[in-house]
Amino acid sequence: MATAAATSASEAEAEPKAGPTAEGEEDEVKAARTRRKVLSRAVAAATYKAMGPGWDQQEEGVSESDGDEEYAMASSAESSPGEYEWEYDEEEEKNQLEIERLEEQLSINVYDYNCHVDLIRLLRLEGELTKVRMARQKMSEIFPLTEELWLEWLHDEISMALDGLDREHVYDLFEKAVKDYICPNIWLEYGQYSVGGIGQKGGLEKVRSVFERALSSVGLHMTKGLAIWEAYREFESAIVEAARLEKVHSLFRRQLAIPLFDMEATFAEYEEWSEDPIPESVIQNYNKALQQLEKYKPYEEALLQAEAPRLAEYQAYIDFEMKIGDPARVQLIFERALVENCLVPDLWIRYSQYLDRQLKVKDLVLSVHNRAVRNCPWTVALWSRYLLAMERHGVDHQVISATFEKALSAGFIQATDYVEIWQAYLDYLRRRVDFKQDSSKELEELRSAFTRALEYLKQEVEERFNESGDPSCMIMQNWARIEARLCNNMQKARELWDSIMTKGNAKYANMWLEYYNLERAHGDTQHCRKALHRAVQCTSDYPEHVCEVLLTMERTEGTLEDWDIAVQKTETRLARVNEQRIKVAEKEAALAQQEEEKAEQRKRARAEKKALKKKKKTRGADKRKAEEDDEKEWGDDEEEQPSKRRKVEDSTPSAGEAQDREPEAGLLGKSVPVDVDPPSKQKERAAALKRDVPKVPHDSSKDSITVFVSNLPYSMSEPDVQLRPLFEACGEVAEIRPIFSNRGDFRGYCYVEFKEEKSALQALELDRKNVEGRPMFVSPCVDKSKNPDFKVFRYSTALEKHKLFVSGLPFSCTKEELEEICKAHGTVKDIRLVTNRAGKPKGLAYVEYESESQASQAVLKMDGMTVKENVIKVAISNPPQRKVPEKPEARRAPGGALVPRQIYGA
Repeated sequence: MATAAATSASEAEAEPKAGPTAEGEEDEVKAARTRRKVLSRAVAAATYKAMGPGWDQQEEGVSESDGDEEYAMASSAESSPGEYEWEYDEEEEKNQLEIERLEEQLSINVYDYNCHVDLIRLLRLEGELTKVRMARQKMSEIFPLTEELWLEWLHDEISMALDGLDREHVYDLFEKAVKDYICPNIWLEYGQYSVGGIGQKGGLEKVRSVFERALSSVGLHMTKGLAIWEAYREFESAIVEAARLEKVHSLFRRQLAIPLFDMEATFAEYEEWSEDPIPESVIQNYNKALQQLEKYKPYEEALLQAEAPRLAEYQAYIDFEMKIGDPARVQLIFERALVENCLVPDLWIRYSQYLDRQLKVKDLVLSVHNRAVRNCPWTVALWSRYLLAMERHGVDHQVISATFEKALSAGFIQATDYVEIWQAYLDYLRRRVDFKQDSSKELEELRSAFTRALEYLKQEVEERFNESGDPSCMIMQNWARIEARLCNNMQKARELWDSIMTKGNAKYANMWLEYYNLERAHGDTQHCRKALHRAVQCTSDYPEHVCEVLLTMERTEGTLEDWDIAVQKTETRLARVNEQRIKVAEKEAALAQQEEEKAEQRKRARAEKKALKKKKKTRGADKRKAEEDDEKEWGDDEEEQPSKRRKVEDSTPSAGEAQDREPEAGLLGKSVPVDVDPPSKQKERAAALKRDVPKVPHDSSKDSITVFVSNLPYSMSEPDVQLRPLFEACGEVAEIRPIFSNRGDFRGYCYVEFKEEKSALQALELDRKNVEGRPMFVSPCVDKSKNPDFKVFRYSTALEKHKLFVSGLPFSCTKEELEEICKAHGTVKDIRLVTNRAGKPKGLAYVEYESESQASQAVLKMDGMTVKENVIKVAISNPPQRKVPEKPEARRAPGGALVPRQIYGA
């Protein structure tokens, strides 16, 4: 079965339905039938036209003119830009400048997909036919092209084809197109175009070959395969020869044995066309196909109803097909899924793994691997699998080496990816060597490849990522093992291990033990002893283990002198290590003690402050009570305490004084003073009113219709009144319960209870809505003591290859300004500016792109860019895991001593 690649989600699977029930089904079915009939009639008309007058036209109503009209309707080919006379104006000059800019940009970065597309569009607009052809050729060598790009290219080339050589060139383009895509539309165009060359030598066989391959590729397509069958039948019906009737019969029978939408109409058409009764075997196959169609319908309907890219629906469909186990159908559903999910590496890995283990057909397997790395060149696992597949199927060494070089230039986004691809290539080179020979060309190539790998990681990778990606020197370790075990060259192996230890690995016990085991297996006792003595002096993580290994070796093989030296060295080293550990433990214990004392001081300070507030509050309450008693006892008597009199005199005059001053104020033309309490007294009265409000206990049975709202401004005077219009947009609000402190101050959070549960769910969408300059947090109302497993929303802390982390932004930078910068490098799905709880920007942002390739390109272009005089840093999003701070009590050992706490790095 022929295969095709997919590079875009542009081909929608939801075409007019003939099987499933939906609104407007009849209209869509009629439209689909009409399109297929028009195209089929166009094929037939093209067949008559190509055959010439020597062929009889059996069907009535088909003429050359009718065929030409229908062909024009079906092909919808665009006219070549050369047919128009372009006038040089300002717009054309602008286009020329843009073309030069795009060409220069592509000379810098040939993997800029959008730049290729824009260049082709402008060149086509300008009528630069030769340059358009070259630009398309370059792009097709790097990327698989979308269906639209291929059809546009094919239509342009068809319109310019003049002779047989041009026709062969168009045939070659069609061959490339059907390898990039499993696209029924391209196969239909291919069949239709091949009909035009039926008058040439071998033309009839060419047409039949194209249609047969089209059936193999897309004939099983549940929703789009029908058009290929009908076009092929129409072509065969147009040919007048003795065997044509049997050929059409055969096509009808083959089609009716396959589960396709609109099978009933095909069966009715066969009954009408056939002069003889339909054989019983055909009816049985037809009924069996109908039964199969019912099993497939739920999956097809799920695809029709879902929105692109429909990855989950395709995954379920793939699982279903793999259980049935028909290789052709499994391959087809993988290809259909990749049309819309061509940038999903896991889908390519699953598809290639199925082909590697099940079909094992060389051309098919290598074709899929090649398309996989062209679609997702940044995924190292696909390149590694490609190299293995090429080796497995005996591909020439030069081709494998060239593929590896392409992998190195693919632009991986992690340093470890380069280590992995080098490992895969070095493993391949090692398997080519015949180690029975002392020296060979393959062995020299392997050694030079190891040398180049180390230089590449040191220069290219370390310069780009500030790390080699191989801190444990795994490549150098493998080289040393090969030299020792397979080449019997311990001298080279020792040199390599010396180099490994000088790269910061001498402090690790496991590295010394690896070296010791290698010497043990392929070296001698003297070098084993020397390695362990060095290990005892250098190891800092597990020195006891190394000392134990040294003593064990001397116990079994060493002399008395060797044993004494080993005991002395190990005891001296362990004593020094214990001293260092005690010092570190004391230092950390002192730090922990200081921290605990500081925490205790803060605790005491808070307690004293709280007691002072309580004391002031009690004194104020006693004072107010005494004033009330005085007022009750003495009425309006003016014998007040001096302090109170001073306070009243300094603030607002009494009622009597106000009346006495009224005439004077009137004479002076001033307004009469109003009896207003001071602000402090107003606040106390408001607090008293709020204290008087009866507290309503939270009813946990209403959690499903309640949301918890937090991070509200403390300055809100009437939160329930201010928030009610906001939440009433989600549904009828039963109650809003703001939470106040004992002093009557709003604490910044509240509970909003709705009448219906759906209103509460809709209210969750208001999360992080700006309220008076602060982002409001809205979350479900859940009692965590009863639901400890409940998790609130948290942003991802894992590696997200399609998302960027931007730091160093100016605080004045807006979301729109950042989006304008980022969209030049790909399609931006979302931008999140990081703010504090008060809603103020922190100069950080997360930018989510549509694909990993766009994100990796944006990192290369934007890192180090200047934005409003600020130099920003851009990296792939990989936030650290959040660590819960340890309580001081938790660090106490059972005996009561403080255990040194873990010190985390930057």
